Amino acid sequence: MIFIFFVLSVGACTGTGAEPSDRGQGSEERSGEGGATSTSGQVVEETTTTPPPLQLIGRVLDTDGEPIAGATVSVSGSSTTTGPDGFYHLETPAPGIVTAVKPGWLSAEQSWEGGPHLVEVALEPITVRALRVSANAAGDPEHFQELLDLADSTAVNALVFDTKTEGGTVLYDTSVEMAHDIGAVQVTYDPIELIQAAKDRGLYTITRIVSFDDAVKAAAFPGQAIAGRWIDPRSQEAWTYNIDLAIEACELGFDEIQLDYIRFPSGQAVAVSGQLDMSQDERVSAVTAYLAEVRRALHPLGCSVSADIFAIVVSSPTDQGIGQRPEEVSVQVDALSPMIYPSHYSEGWLGFPDPNEHPYDVTADAIDDSLRRMEPGTVLRPWLQSFWWTPQQIRRSIQAAEDRGVGWMLWNIVSDYSASSIPTDAELSG
Repeated sequence: MIFIFFVLSVGACTGTGAEPSDRGQGSEERSGEGGATSTSGQVVEETTTTPPPLQLIGRVLDTDGEPIAGATVSVSGSSTTTGPDGFYHLETPAPGIVTAVKPGWLSAEQSWEGGPHLVEVALEPITVRALRVSANAAGDPEHFQELLDLADSTAVNALVFDTKTEGGTVLYDTSVEMAHDIGAVQVTYDPIELIQAAKDRGLYTITRIVSFDDAVKAAAFPGQAIAGRWIDPRSQEAWTYNIDLAIEACELGFDEIQLDYIRFPSGQAVAVSGQLDMSQDERVSAVTAYLAEVRRALHPLGCSVSADIFAIVVSSPTDQGIGQRPEEVSVQVDALSPMIYPSHYSEGWLGFPDPNEHPYDVTADAIDDSLRRMEPGTVLRPWLQSFWWTPQQIRRSIQAAEDRGVGWMLWNIVSDYSASSIPTDAELSG
C-alpha cells in the first residue's frame, strides 16, 4: 500500500489597522503602552502576526531504497529523528536545505522549497576497509607507522584500536575511576595521539571494547559474574562501567565504538553459568538491552555503534545458547560484524573437508546469510581472517566481501599484515 502525504503551506497572514502616514511637516506619532496614538488622539492597535510553521514530511532511505531508522533530519533550525520505517515529520519556520545524518553513514542533503511533496533523502554507508591495531602495535611507534604506511598504499581506510581487551585490561590512562579502582589499567598508548595520526591520513577510527569477558571486573565484583571470568550480560552495574568507557572513547575522538564479546559464555563455562536454563528470548533480550543503552549514550555524541557476533549464528536459526541473533542485534547497532574465520569452521561445512581451504566460498556464504537476516539500514561489515592463509587466500576472502558491496576488517592477533594480501584503491575501482 502506498501512502501519499500532502502538506498545506500557509503563507503569512496580514494584520489590519491604519496605514502609517507619510512623515511630512507637522505630522507626529507617539507610541505608548497599548498601541500607537495618532495626532487626532485615536488609539490604533498594533498587530503582530507570526506565519504558521511549514510541515515537512519525508523519508530517509539507503541506496537500495530500504528505510533507515534513527537518522537525524534538520532544516532551518528544526530537527527530528526518523522512525523504524524511515519516515520523519517536522515543523519548521522556513524552507531550506534538508540534511540527514547518521553515525556511520555519509551525510546527505536535499533542497526543499516548502512544497507539499514528500522529501526523500538517500544515505550511503561509510564503506570501512580496516586493519586491527593490536595493543603491542599501538604501543610501538615503528609498528604503528608501518600500519599507517600500509593504509596509504592500499585500499585500507580505517583502523580498529583496542581500548578494553579480552580479560578486561584498559590500555590507556582512562578517567573512568572504576578502571583504576579494580586494577584494570595498563597504559600502553596515548589514544589522542594515535587518533590524530590516523585522522591526519584521512582514516576512520574505531575502538573495540570487550564487554563481558572481563576477568578483572569478575574478580573485583564476583556478584556480577556468571561463570569464572565472565560477567553476567544481565548485570546493569556491569553495563554502566562499559558505557562509561564507551562515552570516554567517543569523547577522545574515535568515530565508532565497537562492542565485542556481547554474549553469554561458550565452552566449559556453559555448564556452570545457568544460561541454558534461560529461554532464548531471555538471553537475546539481555544482549540487545545492553546494546540499546550504549546506543542511547553514544548517538547524541555523534559516534557510531557496532557489534561483533559469532559467524555461526548468522547461519543458525537459534542463538546457539549465547544470546546472539542477527535479527535482534542488528536493530540496536549501526554496523554488524560477524567474525568469519573459515579456519574455525568444522570439517564438512558446506560440504568441504577443510573449510579453511575455501576462503571465498565460506566467506561469501556467511555474508549472504547475514544480509538476509539483518535489519534494513544497518551496515554489514565482517571481520575477515588474516592469519594461517597465504596473501592470495586473504584476497579471495576480501573479494567475497567486495563482490557483495560490504566493507571488511582484517583480524590478525599481532597486527602482522602484508601489502600483497590487500587490494589497492585502483584494483577495487578497476
